[in-house]
Amino acid sequence: MTQADRDRLVTLKKATKKLITQREAAEELELGLRQVQRLLAALKEQGDKAVVHGLRGLPSNRRIDETIEREAVKILSAPVYEGFGPTLAAEYLASKHGIEASRETVRQWMMRAKLWRGKKAKVKQVHLWRPRRSRFGELVQWDTSDHDWLEGRGEPLYLIAMIDDATSRLLARFVRHDSTEENMRLLWSYLEKYGRPLAFYTDKASLFQTAEKHKRDEPGVEKDPVEMPPTQIGRALRELGIAWIGAHSAPAKGRVERNFGTAQDRLVKGMRVAGVTTLEQAHQYLLEDYLVWWGREMTVEAASNDDAHRALDKSHHLAASLSYVETRQVRNDYTVRWDGKLYQIERQAVTPGLRKANVRVEARLDGTLAVRHRERYLPVKECTVASKPAAMPAPKPVPKHRGPRARSTWMDNFHLKKRKPATGPEASAAGLRRMGMP
Repeated sequence: MTQADRDRLVTLKKATKKLITQREAAEELELGLRQVQRLLAALKEQGDKAVVHGLRGLPSNRRIDETIEREAVKILSAPVYEGFGPTLAAEYLASKHGIEASRETVRQWMMRAKLWRGKKAKVKQVHLWRPRRSRFGELVQWDTSDHDWLEGRGEPLYLIAMIDDATSRLLARFVRHDSTEENMRLLWSYLEKYGRPLAFYTDKASLFQTAEKHKRDEPGVEKDPVEMPPTQIGRALRELGIAWIGAHSAPAKGRVERNFGTAQDRLVKGMRVAGVTTLEQAHQYLLEDYLVWWGREMTVEAASNDDAHRALDKSHHLAASLSYVETRQVRNDYTVRWDGKLYQIERQAVTPGLRKANVRVEARLDGTLAVRHRERYLPVKECTVASKPAAMPAPKPVPKHRGPRARSTWMDNFHLKKRKPATGPEASAAGLRRMGMP
């Protein structure tokens, strides 16, 4: 008998002894008058145990059979369900195996089978949550999660997500690289589905903000911040009239971070059960299962019925804004160099002042190239550059043969010492010439 039963018994005995009326007893016990009369009649027949419920200590008629419990434990003991919590396990037992049980019942089953261990609640530091924005589309948080989404069954993947601050509506996609191109593709999908939000809230990664460079040996002197040129995504947001807000820390964008925490638990385990091994399968499961569940269970209604999204009008060209843009100068032959290639502006598009003019070159997401001069797009085509003929290598000089030199004989007859003395008339004539006489 509990203390509540004993207190009820004291009140009923007062009514039996006429110390209080039956109506006063009913008011004190917060029961109806007829119920008090039934309890007084049972008290006379059964004694003090009349205040104890007759089903106390008996098994519930709604108790699930032990064979079902054993079957559920056998299912949850499989490796594919390793790490599942009671909430997720109860959902999969109902949807995949037809075993209907509450989360608390499944928790008790898992604890008895040592598949789950209850945790004591920890007293955490009180955190003052930032209130949600009041309108859908007023602020959208945007981030990427690098996680082992396929648990080693396939290639590494990234999950890019956009979540509305007011309603927690979620848009996400799996990609192979956390690049500007892939982020722009998700941005395109968001803009086509909902329109232009007032602001995006992201971290200060290099995709969204150009960091100011400092020299290593530069002294730590405070300087005025220098306005850096925008990134490709920053430029696109400016052209679309969408504000960008940079978070100073990860907890500041807590809504998208908590979304990743849920996905790294529930989404990873769901893809494990579904046998997902490729990017295509992961994206299909994300769209058809996880995002459907998220929209049903995790979204809320905004405080205001007003939608802050703005429609795309004729001045917004998504293909142009969501592209890789740089400036080039038109050459004298009306060509533009891009990515190591030359593109010729067609003759009918040539106008005065186009030579040496700056043009905007757009490398678009579909792989095409667009060249714009002021407000006009110029038709261009890739031209093949004539390759220069390869220079013939100069012939190597043939080395002269350096054999033994032949002895010159032209001075053999000029050595006076070896010359024989002249005699006769020749000697007389030679002597006269040496003396200068004819």
